Amino acid sequence: MSALARFFKSSGQAVFGYDRFQSELCKQLESEGMKIHYEDDIELLSKKIDPENTLVVYTPAIPNDNLHLAYFTEKGFNLIKRARLLGEIAAEQNCLAIAGTHGKTTTSTLLAHLFRANGKNISAFLGGISTNYQTNFWGSRKTEILVAEADEYDRSFLNLKPEAAAITSTDADHLDIYGEENSLKETFKTFADSVTELLLIHENSGLSDGLRYGLSADAPYRAQNIRIENHQYTYDLVYPQGQINDIKLGLPGRYNVENSVAAAGIALHYGLSEVEVKLGLESFKGVKRRFEYHIKQEDLVYIDDYAHHPKEIEALALSIRELYPAKKITAIFQPHLFSRTRDFMPQFAESLGLFNEVILLDIYPARERPISGITSAALLELIPSENKSLAARQEIINRFSKEKPEVILTIGAGDIDQLVPNLKMSLLK
Repeated sequence: MSALARFFKSSGQAVFGYDRFQSELCKQLESEGMKIHYEDDIELLSKKIDPENTLVVYTPAIPNDNLHLAYFTEKGFNLIKRARLLGEIAAEQNCLAIAGTHGKTTTSTLLAHLFRANGKNISAFLGGISTNYQTNFWGSRKTEILVAEADEYDRSFLNLKPEAAAITSTDADHLDIYGEENSLKETFKTFADSVTELLLIHENSGLSDGLRYGLSADAPYRAQNIRIENHQYTYDLVYPQGQINDIKLGLPGRYNVENSVAAAGIALHYGLSEVEVKLGLESFKGVKRRFEYHIKQEDLVYIDDYAHHPKEIEALALSIRELYPAKKITAIFQPHLFSRTRDFMPQFAESLGLFNEVILLDIYPARERPISGITSAALLELIPSENKSLAARQEIINRFSKEKPEVILTIGAGDIDQLVPNLKMSLLK
């Protein structure tokens, strides 16, 4: 949504908005000249807006009983879902899309960076804030290539008709929308069928139409000779037309090595040279809230990550363990959605059990109402670890102002990022 807001603002349009709370991103949009309010109260709407010259963009996260939505519908405003709007914008350019239940934000941001870092004029609509550029949008309707993050929630990505795409994973998620895993898989197949030129599929995606990428020796696009040098992943990239040796990736984790292979594969297909791809991969600084270091000292490491699915948490835990094998790892996790916690509770417990210590916050409800019996306390009981607890935010701040962990993580897709500034300050005291 914020990328679309920036798109219209850059086109000279007045942008107004509503959100549930004032996040750091909302504050940034306000500083860029957009007017945002945070109460579901139509009296707060600008008196300047009228149905004749206003487009109302909304997401599936807006509940049906939202007063804004009811008002705009009743007054005859032109309403459009975020995904359909992005599809209309993307249809005007050559769309390169990244889809997948995990990894799509990092991979799409990396792909956009590969072009931008090498002076190519493209547009990018991303689901996270690029650390290199401190934004999730750049470009205009006049560029030839548009890089888009293709979101599977609410089948949104079916509004895109990409020329090229990568599918990073198809693990079960959003079962509140899809009902069962097979329905999700079929929707990914439908998305794959819409790609007109180049489709890269992760080797474990369960899809068959497309060129495979990953770490296996027989994948046409693959990373090999992976090693860690000075807490940094280094590898050789093999693709059908050649090989790029000794890439020093600025991102941690083998899953990010795989993400970089997908982004590089598309970039090479669209004309970037091996030298340009290597320079781009090595200069990429990542995405906000994706394995984001806030403290990186020899005796203290603090990382914040958006992981909110068991597979993502497992990949995060294994990567941390590979980078810091001798350290005690403490994870603070905020479950996201009652339905997701219910659907994957045993898997969440197993992945969280990979950390030395686990601290749980209450479930972040987002668009949902509570589900009986689905609580952080119920999840805690299933975690196979003795060192586990429930805690409120202030308790965490108080504890770690006195006690210094070796490696600590905040994990989740809700509002746990609001804990970051105070926790960092406490840790550095």
